[in-house]
Amino acid sequence: MTLFETDKSALVIIDMQGAVRRHAAAPHDADTVITRVASLVDAAREGGALVVYVRTSFLPDESDSLTLVKRVDVERRAPHRWDGWDQLVDEMQPLPTEPVVIKRSWNAFYGSDLDLQLRRHGIETVVMCGISTSFGVEGTARSAYDHGYELVFVEDAMASQTTEQHEFAVREVFPQIGRVRDVAAVTETFRASAQTAA
Repeated sequence: MTLFETDKSALVIIDMQGAVRRHAAAPHDADTVITRVASLVDAAREGGALVVYVRTSFLPDESDSLTLVKRVDVERRAPHRWDGWDQLVDEMQPLPTEPVVIKRSWNAFYGSDLDLQLRRHGIETVVMCGISTSFGVEGTARSAYDHGYELVFVEDAMASQTTEQHEFAVREVFPQIGRVRDVAAVTETFRASAQTAA
């Protein structure tokens, strides 16, 4: 049985933007994740799947960010920003037909047109990758599950701040809301679809 129907699937890429190159990333470093995600983009396009890029961005004064307005046990300071921190990395060059969604929290569905884009394209399965596993990926995935999408997680094309955070999400959370696979399995599914179409 095929992992998913490519023509009804979207590769949703979380935060492959300038900031990730300075982001703590484990167990896979940021450059490795970027390279693996880029290979998934190629395979998804080849198989006819939709590719969706999600990037985090805020107003110049970050007044639309939650970072400084919530009381939490773990203090989160406003990060230093630099030109290009919120722009997609050079390895990610969207085609004119590939949506780019801006998120302002860990959940890319909240306050964005992500659900609209997926539904307008007839998407049933969301294939997730990017940084960070236990924040942007997990936050978006939980909402995707609530929206009724099937989920596939590409474990070796994502990373978190620590190996422990990554492994907890992959081991304890993701199997309860979707299926966890690796780059090879997902690539094979995309490419098999392309071969069938040919």
